[in-house]
Amino acid sequence: MGVFDSFRRKSQPEAEPAGHRGYYATHEALDYDDWDARLDRLDGALDAEEKRRQRWWQRDYWRARRKRWWASHILAAIIGLFILLVAWLAITAPLSKSLEPIAAPQITLLAADGTPIARNGAITDEPVEVSQLPPHVVEAFLATEDRRFYSHWGVDPRGIARAAFTGTGGGSTITQQLAKFTFLSPERTLTRKAREALIAFWLESWLTKDEILSRYLSNAYFGDNVYGLRAASLHYFYRRPENLKPNQAAMLAGLLQAPSAYAPTKHYARAEKRMRVVVQSMVDAGYITEAEARQMRPPTLDVRARNELPTGTYFADWALPEARELTEQGYSRQTLTTTLDSRLQNIARRVTQNAPLGGAQVALVAMRRNGEVVAMIGGKDYAKSPFNRATQAKRQPGSTFKLFVYLAALRAGWSPQDRIANTEITEGSYRPKNSRGRYSESLTLEEAFAQSSNVAAVRLLGDVGSAKVIATARDLGVTAPLPEGDPSLALGTSTMSLLELTSAYAAIAANEYPVEPHAFARPERGFFANLWDGPSSFSSSTQSEMEQMLRAAINNGTGRAAMLSGPNFGKTGTTQDNRDALFVGYAGDLVVGVWIGNDDNSPLQGGISGGGLPARIWRDFMNSAMNVRGVPSQPKPREQEDPGTPIEPLDVPDLGDIPLGDGNSRLRIREGEAVLSTEIDGIPVDISVGDQGVAVDEAAIEEARRRVDERRFEARNRREESAGSDGAVN
Repeated sequence: MGVFDSFRRKSQPEAEPAGHRGYYATHEALDYDDWDARLDRLDGALDAEEKRRQRWWQRDYWRARRKRWWASHILAAIIGLFILLVAWLAITAPLSKSLEPIAAPQITLLAADGTPIARNGAITDEPVEVSQLPPHVVEAFLATEDRRFYSHWGVDPRGIARAAFTGTGGGSTITQQLAKFTFLSPERTLTRKAREALIAFWLESWLTKDEILSRYLSNAYFGDNVYGLRAASLHYFYRRPENLKPNQAAMLAGLLQAPSAYAPTKHYARAEKRMRVVVQSMVDAGYITEAEARQMRPPTLDVRARNELPTGTYFADWALPEARELTEQGYSRQTLTTTLDSRLQNIARRVTQNAPLGGAQVALVAMRRNGEVVAMIGGKDYAKSPFNRATQAKRQPGSTFKLFVYLAALRAGWSPQDRIANTEITEGSYRPKNSRGRYSESLTLEEAFAQSSNVAAVRLLGDVGSAKVIATARDLGVTAPLPEGDPSLALGTSTMSLLELTSAYAAIAANEYPVEPHAFARPERGFFANLWDGPSSFSSSTQSEMEQMLRAAINNGTGRAAMLSGPNFGKTGTTQDNRDALFVGYAGDLVVGVWIGNDDNSPLQGGISGGGLPARIWRDFMNSAMNVRGVPSQPKPREQEDPGTPIEPLDVPDLGDIPLGDGNSRLRIREGEAVLSTEIDGIPVDISVGDQGVAVDEAAIEEARRRVDERRFEARNRREESAGSDGAVN
């Protein structure tokens, strides 16, 4: 019989005992123990029925098991997260990084002959060891930076609470500061502070307190571009940190709060006031007594004069990134020898400063055929404008870009003697014009290149294809954007740097491409290195034909103002409205590019063109450079076929140059005429003698006269100004 049946069924009546009737009789006969037992069985049955109807996950067993599962997995997740954080720190913030200086050490650059040319970077020195420092030096820094340094675990809750309550100080410990300037950025965010605290705990677990303090003092900034206690001690007091006096240590400790604002070389009164704060902090911390504090006087600076060098020049600014790659990270100062030739650099500075530039800027790059940069001028005055127009300015190359067009044509099978139309372009939307409206029926490629015919270059680009021209430019190291299918590309409308353009011409001179400009000597590549991954070269015929056209551009074309006594090769370039004027060429082992223009891209005054002032600057530089380096070796004479008949003077197709006088005058035979090329005040003038008599370039002579008058006027003004200044009272 079940539990419920015991309540539902009536029990059989039993005979009442005699003498028990009514209420009391019934009450006395009731069995209370049996009734409680029945109720207990009923409760148990109800519980069982409820459990039977519950889902499995709702039962107590599974509830308990689920709690244990969550607890174990949360604990495992915490442990896993901790392991991941440790691994992340080990990878992204290696412990060795705390040994590295936070600023790049000072680098001194030398010219090729050992002459110092520039110094750049921070002043650093060897790290310090806390154990070797006097107690008062360590106490000065602890008193002002972190008094509880030796008792906390990287983060000081009391310091944070004190900073929050008083509103002074940041509450950061020395360990946190080491973590911040070694591993993190200076941003002020909660995320950065959290990472800072995490790294601080990590540093405390791996390093001793003395090691942490030593690394902190070896990297801290003390103003005046000085990093580290040793460098600061030598800089301000000319003594080692092991020999610092208490007042000197107190002043150095005070600099850490605001190094630039408290630097005693510039703000001694501020530094003295801050020193007093540090001294009082030492008293409060119990390091010194009040009497010792009153006896402490401001220290005397002992800043020794150093051999000052410019901290930046055009060449040094360009070479510094490469120098950083060559040096190892460390505290020691570095000295590197560059490829800069100090004599050639002086020549470049002289010829650019003496040039009548007016308000225009100038840039010059000179390199060896292998890309070693030996001279660089990035502007008229570095102090006024450190912007490097040789490496940073992106300007149109003008007709100097035609090198790539004609070289692509030679690679495609054209020859310098092939002819191309030189008539006006009357079809299409793009209709370029030749300079001074000079046209003819046709020209050879050599003549078109020498005369810098625009219409011929555009036609040649269309015949060869812009894709091949761009591919040729890429082979020669040009990385600037070059639009495909644009006919104006032939005239140099795409911008690039002068350094990039000059390197391309160096590839022609060396017959190796690409030529990478560099500021430090590179080891010669071995045979197998060249065989596996060496530079490419043109065919001997292609290179010879390109040089033939480059020489024609100087001797017979727009670059006559750049003629030298020996073999020379080059090309002029002038952009629209005379906004840029360039000359790029080479002679001997030197490849030189010259640019003149205005920074605002406005037209040049006086209508300066590439064949004018830039060509003369190039010539003056080359003449002086050749004198310095000696006369370049002459090429082997070409083998000539026997004509079989007597040679008449005027039958000689190419007599070459006959130097006259100072080397700037030449006599040659051209198309049956004797041509005397000379200069009048730097203006190239051709005097032709032929069947038609004597022909003189009247326009050039008039331009020369104008420039002579201008120079006379300027000289007179300078004399008058000089006379006025001599009479002034100083």
